Amino acid sequence: MSRSAHPAGPRHGDVLPEGHYQAPPADLNALDPKVWSRTVTRDAEGVATVGGIDVKQLAAEFGTPAYLLDEEDFRSRARAWRDAFGTDADVYYAGKAFLSKAVVRWLHEEGLNLDVCSAGELAVALAAGMPSARIALHGNNKSVDELEHAVKTGVGHIVVDSYEEIERLAAIAARQGVRQQVLIRITVGVEAHTHEFIATAHEDQKFGLSLTGGAAAEAVRRVLGHDSLELRGIHSHIGSQIFDTAGFEVAARRVVGLLAQIRDEHGVELPEIDLGGGLGIAYTSDDDPREPAEIAAALADIVRRECAAANLNAPRLCVEPGRAIVGPTAFTLYEVGTVKELPGLRTYVSVDGGMSDNIRTALYDAEYSVALVSRTSDAEPMLVRVVGKHCESGDIVVRDAFLPSDLAAGDLIAVPATGAYCRSMASNYNHALRPPVVAVKDGAARVIVRRETEEDLLRLDIG
Repeated sequence: MSRSAHPAGPRHGDVLPEGHYQAPPADLNALDPKVWSRTVTRDAEGVATVGGIDVKQLAAEFGTPAYLLDEEDFRSRARAWRDAFGTDADVYYAGKAFLSKAVVRWLHEEGLNLDVCSAGELAVALAAGMPSARIALHGNNKSVDELEHAVKTGVGHIVVDSYEEIERLAAIAARQGVRQQVLIRITVGVEAHTHEFIATAHEDQKFGLSLTGGAAAEAVRRVLGHDSLELRGIHSHIGSQIFDTAGFEVAARRVVGLLAQIRDEHGVELPEIDLGGGLGIAYTSDDDPREPAEIAAALADIVRRECAAANLNAPRLCVEPGRAIVGPTAFTLYEVGTVKELPGLRTYVSVDGGMSDNIRTALYDAEYSVALVSRTSDAEPMLVRVVGKHCESGDIVVRDAFLPSDLAAGDLIAVPATGAYCRSMASNYNHALRPPVVAVKDGAARVIVRRETEEDLLRLDIG
């Protein structure tokens, strides 16, 4: 039976109970294609390669830590989502997962739209040439400046999140002489099976307007009361890293119920329904994500079925995959600094990065895989905890994994499936320098986001 969500429960104790972890894999040198990007393999010498370039060469040229992004894999996943939903739906890439000008250009070329949730993300999107009409702006507390800029630049959809924002946006659009298209974000009361920090459709959280409490219906009345706003549809997002569509079925049923209520009260059939994103990826070999075509067929069937039951025309479907596109397409390359054995407990492997380049393990106990990639090894497996170099005992990259027992300082190890949220949530904790993002394709590598320097840090510190 497939798991409903990526495990992200309470922290383990300092010492794992016997039998908590699984047995070591049969082959420590194998790179499971489920969790690694599609062009990753090992060459004849046993060195891992991506896009036709070995990681030792990439480390020598770009340093470590570094995020290595498989461009062809990214493009192929973007195309798969676009093709799965076809011309009767809109696919918006969720820029919060990872955004750069190069990524925006790839999305534009592959025919996807873009979802942004801040002025900074919007600036990157516009600077890279994404047509503003293909951009949607999210956020639970958009500033006046953000809304004014979005309306002025012609952002296609603004997803409103509160009564205050409706009034604010209506006034801004009226001043600019624009009829701004909007969606209303609602909370549908679905408890997604995921960590509480990435579940977004239950009642007690900051996003959206309650369906059951009547706030969503009142928001519809307020939007329809403004000539400067055009209500295009309803938006629902139930959470992240979800592996089945059961929650989406419940959400769609409740959203369609609201559409029927709007028709009955206002005589209007809204033309769009946005079910958000949140579909999961494989971080470990145990995870079982679904393919875009399967997801698209399931969601389209859910919406058609619910609309038919409510005697509604099926609206245009919108989805917002982010992690599902970029997550599997990158891995983080580290150099081992120290290997510290604690007899009777475990071995700590310290790398030259840590929570500054991947906060997800510390934040909600995310699980990852890890492999020795600068060589192969026939040594016995050892249970390790991969940790960073920051002054925090919670500075953990991979909580529990097996690596070869001959691992030593100077070896290169890599953590796959770090394309989503790792660079986006990276920090300068301990004044660490955020790593570069290096795009690799067809034997060529180029920096698309450069490594920070000490000069960057000092330039911001005006003394």
